[in-house]
Amino acid sequence: MSTILKSRKILIVPLDWGLGHATRDIPLIHEMLNAGCQVFIAAEGKHAALLQQEFPQLTIFPLPGYRIQYAQKGQFFGLKIIQQIPKIYRAVRYEQRWLKKIVADYQIDAVISDNRFGLYHKTIPTVFITHQLLIKTPFGGWIERTLQKINYHFINKYSACWVPDFAGPNNLSGELAHPAQLPAHVTYIGCLSRFEPKANPVKKYDLLVLISGPEPQRSNLEKLILDQIKSLPVTALIVSGKPGTPQHTAVSERVTQVNHLNAGELNEAMLASDMVLSRSGYTTLMDLAKLNKKAILIPTPGQSEQVYLGEDLMEKGYFYSLPQERFNLQTALEEASRFPFRSFQHEQDMNQYKQVVQQLVQSLK
Repeated sequence: MSTILKSRKILIVPLDWGLGHATRDIPLIHEMLNAGCQVFIAAEGKHAALLQQEFPQLTIFPLPGYRIQYAQKGQFFGLKIIQQIPKIYRAVRYEQRWLKKIVADYQIDAVISDNRFGLYHKTIPTVFITHQLLIKTPFGGWIERTLQKINYHFINKYSACWVPDFAGPNNLSGELAHPAQLPAHVTYIGCLSRFEPKANPVKKYDLLVLISGPEPQRSNLEKLILDQIKSLPVTALIVSGKPGTPQHTAVSERVTQVNHLNAGELNEAMLASDMVLSRSGYTTLMDLAKLNKKAILIPTPGQSEQVYLGEDLMEKGYFYSLPQERFNLQTALEEASRFPFRSFQHEQDMNQYKQVVQQLVQSLK
């Protein structure tokens, strides 16, 4: 009598901080589906809309995010986040109650939490994904050390910690994911990008502008770009980072704006562009590195992680970076044209994450 193998049920939950956590989970979801798993997603708002568009066949549970509010002025970014730590703790406690019920009701076999702290469980494997083992703040010192202790307190409650970067010196995250002290059960899973390079892509755009991140800074950057790009002699596509609200606008004769592109369309647009302008969000950096694209980075004002990544990667010669406070598009394009743009030489396997996912799935059987 043959044995029918039960399809393993895996729940994946991205943090609601920009769209990067949701988009970098896309290749993980594909790999789990390829392994025959039944995948559930928990999200809300634009994160749910994006993942529903990519995976219309999957069940998405409504789960409130941390709903962090962001300062209008960059210099207050860190203080505004610290003020909301009690709200985050309340959300973590809610996540714990919610997860116990979902696991029991749906017989979930494993959970993958992309940077959400309360999704660990006593009886099933749980994975925490992060590229920020060290959490940067504008204040540094004891505040960063305290935040790291809190971070590790939660990470160590999980069965495993997956870091989307390479373990060696040839990496994208610098000291964020390579601090002196690591939490338990860390595995570096390599670059995690939903995009695929192609040979000899046809050029369509001088510039691809990717506007993303939390409000109000997403809208602030969008306004900056729109005010300046109309008068420049560049062929450009602007992607506004607003999934769920389709819109296609001709900004000028040579500039088109869309609210959102799905993964395949954005992959094609990046390949078809000479230069990309974007935030220095970590998921975007992984996409740029995998496709070997030149880029102008504008870190979200006050977001210490993005400021660090922009400065570190510019110093290494990988990308050109400048602050939003003194951003001028014409000047940025001129300076970027003289920048050396060292290639991110990924001698490592860009599909490293697939083996890690397969190992998790095999452990569930």
